Amino acid sequence: MPVDTVPVDQQSLHVRSVVADTHNDLLMAVSARPPAVWASFFREQWLPQLVEGGVDVQVLPVFVESQFRPEGALRQTLRMIECAHVLAEGNPDAVALCHDGQQIDEALALGRIALVLALESMPGIDESVELIPTLHRLGVRVASIAHWGRTALADGSGQDGTGSRLTSHGVEALREMERLGMLFDISHLGATGVAHVLEIATRPVIATHSSARALRDHHRNLTDEQLRGVAAGGGVVCVNFLAAFLTEDARSATVDHLVDHIEHIAGVAGIDHVGLGPDFVREVYADLTPPCCEGFSYSGIDSGAAIPGLEGPRGLPLVTDALVKRGFSEEEIQKILGANVMRLFRAELGRPAHDRPAHDRPAHDRPAHDRPAHDRASREVPADDRPVDDRPARERPEPERPRP
Repeated sequence: MPVDTVPVDQQSLHVRSVVADTHNDLLMAVSARPPAVWASFFREQWLPQLVEGGVDVQVLPVFVESQFRPEGALRQTLRMIECAHVLAEGNPDAVALCHDGQQIDEALALGRIALVLALESMPGIDESVELIPTLHRLGVRVASIAHWGRTALADGSGQDGTGSRLTSHGVEALREMERLGMLFDISHLGATGVAHVLEIATRPVIATHSSARALRDHHRNLTDEQLRGVAAGGGVVCVNFLAAFLTEDARSATVDHLVDHIEHIAGVAGIDHVGLGPDFVREVYADLTPPCCEGFSYSGIDSGAAIPGLEGPRGLPLVTDALVKRGFSEEEIQKILGANVMRLFRAELGRPAHDRPAHDRPAHDRPAHDRPAHDRASREVPADDRPVDDRPARERPEPERPRP
């Protein structure tokens, strides 16, 4: 359905709402160009789409493709971070790279799109958790620690058969992120890893681009138990628009399938814990893939399948239209479009652990009698799950390593 068919009332609601997209891989496409054209390419190719889609807050993940790993992973990570800074500095009238909720609010007040830097999987870090503060200084405020496969920190959801929790370095990475005020992203993390994070996290977490496993049984989606766990800690689950994660027959996906997932997550986790993480990859893949390979499959996912009209950011008003037709109230729609993510960003982004009063602590960090019933089960606490060490990683003793 074309965007220009959206009724005026729905268009008005979309414009009046803060729209937050927590996952768009556009940095992959922009950084593939020569640095001299990063700012202009973004302005010509991506900015019009974001404006037409009404995007107010755009999370920019840094995803390092396999050809750069492992040797060139850190170099490519830094190159993509530099790309984000350059495109922001080259378009100061339109966008602003933001480090905390106050900066986001200031950008929105000036009519600019707020950009937030994220890391997807941290391949440039490996076991060197002491580099997380370095990346924080460069502006990174959201991060995950695994993709489809195995890393030094955790296993991705494609490795669910291993039943692996976070490694000792993965636990240390979580603690360091909590200390600094970086949001921990559970999207792509294996099921046992998600359970581990929800057990030990002392701050809210986010799923930047994950849908409901109850509706589409794929390892990239979250179970109802996981949805409740994220909500219990005060986090937000942002629904992935990728057709293959919404329905088994990806080529038949519609906006109604997407709304089904939004409705399910809102029903399980609560209306205050659902957002949008579109993961618009079709254009990025088409832009980076030679003509010989168009429509290729990535880990069994049909990269060419997309919801008609939602191939990219400019189609986002269709989501508002569909939510209205499904019967969501204006307040509920505004929460889904961005208010929930904004609440989380204002409370957590760039806010160090020592700056949070006790009453702000999530359910996982409260006394047992104050936790939700499903979180009260007694269990043996693993050695790695000790209270947060508020010192930087470089000032902590090295963890014991097994002797050869």
